[in-house]
Amino acid sequence: MNDYAKTYDGAHILITGGLGFIGSSLARRLVEHGARVTLVDSLIPIYGGNQRNITGIEDQVRINIADVRDEHSMNYLVQGQHFLFNLAGQSSHLDSMRDPFTDLEINCRAQLSILEACRKHNPDLKIIYTSTRQMYGKPDYLPVDERHLLHPTDINGVNKMAGEWYHIVYNNVYGIRACALRLTNTIGPRMRVKDARQTFLGIWIKKLIDGEPIQIWGDGTQIRDFTYVDDAVEALLMAGANPTADGQVFNLGSDETINLRDLAELLIEIHGSGRYECMPYPADRKPIDIGDYYSDYRLIQGRLGWRPRVSLREGLQRTLAFYQAEKDFYFGD
Repeated sequence: MNDYAKTYDGAHILITGGLGFIGSSLARRLVEHGARVTLVDSLIPIYGGNQRNITGIEDQVRINIADVRDEHSMNYLVQGQHFLFNLAGQSSHLDSMRDPFTDLEINCRAQLSILEACRKHNPDLKIIYTSTRQMYGKPDYLPVDERHLLHPTDINGVNKMAGEWYHIVYNNVYGIRACALRLTNTIGPRMRVKDARQTFLGIWIKKLIDGEPIQIWGDGTQIRDFTYVDDAVEALLMAGANPTADGQVFNLGSDETINLRDLAELLIEIHGSGRYECMPYPADRKPIDIGDYYSDYRLIQGRLGWRPRVSLREGLQRTLAFYQAEKDFYFGD
């Protein structure tokens, strides 16, 4: 048993975005630790919630279909909770540029509503917020640490930056314990694969299994790092259980970096077949591309003892195997 497991045994846990990729993976781990879990999800089709994600634990969790933009729902739902894992958000960079006001509503205003609900109705709970590396924009240096300047390239990065700092301000001013984890490319079973709204790797996997070519934008030399979902969940649980995380912002990352061509070749090798093609950037994509990116995660390693455990190859193997078995539930509408 992990050192933090006893923290969650019998605890009341609220997970916003709980039927999504990371939220459902977190719920599974918390159920194992004996937590009493409530999942909040709007199940709006474009945002990734999927009831299939909780197959096997559906009778061990409570589900509330609600939108985090609904203040009345959140005022009620935060009551009696010990921990809030705040994972709900709009993650598509392109959607944020095409519809900036919806992104603003979900990633900013809704975050303030959640924090106000906590301040008024349950100021003693602990909040763990999932932030993003997108707020760094095009890196000034690599690897990117938490001291790097924030200069996001798209609306999503701006709004997520605000959402993150609302949490830190409420920690510092109102004493509502909160911390934020800046996630990099998180991969694994149950991620959205029908399109690229959550991660480009999802649509790559769908195309590979469907026998279509993987499409790489640009020349494929762009460098990325990836975090397997089990490692991301571990970081969330460690941050929730450790008081030294309160008021802090941490990068997640990987010990491995890879360019997109080599990533496509690795996927094809694991799958046993497939092909890829490099294509010019779409006109709406090039201005918001961040170029090379990989994180320095030494701060969370030093403070909480977290480090990634699952290699990129193993993570891709597990992910491909999952979708080969479950494609009927994830590839269509």
